[in-house]
Amino acid sequence: MFRNLPQVTKNLLIINLIFFLAKYAFQRYDIDLTNLLGLHYFTAADFFPWQPLTYMFMHADFGHLFFNMFAVLMFGPALEEQWGARRFLIYYLLTGLGAAIVQQATWALAIHNIGQVSAAHAMYYANQVVTIGASGAVFGILLAFAWFFPEVRMFILFIPIPIRARTLVIIYALIELFSGVAPIPGDKVAHFAHLGGMLFGWIIILLWRRLNVPGFDAPSWGIGRWIKEKWEAVFGKRHPRIKRDDDSKDYSDYHYHGSI
Repeated sequence: MFRNLPQVTKNLLIINLIFFLAKYAFQRYDIDLTNLLGLHYFTAADFFPWQPLTYMFMHADFGHLFFNMFAVLMFGPALEEQWGARRFLIYYLLTGLGAAIVQQATWALAIHNIGQVSAAHAMYYANQVVTIGASGAVFGILLAFAWFFPEVRMFILFIPIPIRARTLVIIYALIELFSGVAPIPGDKVAHFAHLGGMLFGWIIILLWRRLNVPGFDAPSWGIGRWIKEKWEAVFGKRHPRIKRDDDSKDYSDYHYHGSI
């Protein structure tokens, strides 16, 4: 199976595994790769220009690595076959960078709020925060998969029924939004970075479709159409106005298919 994976998907799995093993190997020499390659706030003493790229290849533990790479394995091949290797790699990296930008903005807001109370605490916070992981790029992949393959049904752990890809994306986005706005005490997950990966993925897809990039002209699911479908399913379909031939008066014939 691994031998038959598309080139970029396979290499992403290998590179992330190499970074993960290197983290523990370098610890023997008192070199902290998480601190060196993880994303710090841009004013922090430990921030370096390469971190917005390298942070997405670092992971906290095996579980963190496994679930992110499992998502790449599940959704990456279909997108790489649809777009081509080069375009898929560019998309992956750009969504990861987009997630880093959103995370920087999230930190900036938090530091501003802390600074209203204590400038010293704000400076301390700015120098302590760090984030790692491919989750931003993974959420970008998840959005793209749901965009181009919206009706694909998937089984999710602990959920006994199949879920459409587009429904799964909406559920994930709502969970991340709620978790970011009202975090559980002790929660260290960068929820807004995940949403940032989705946001930048959405922008990239719209841009490439507008530019008629090959592989992006396939039928896709739009959020506006989905909302319209759900509205009509609940409230019925709205018919346009009609005009009687024998009368100049407009009759607003709005027929709703469903029980009243």
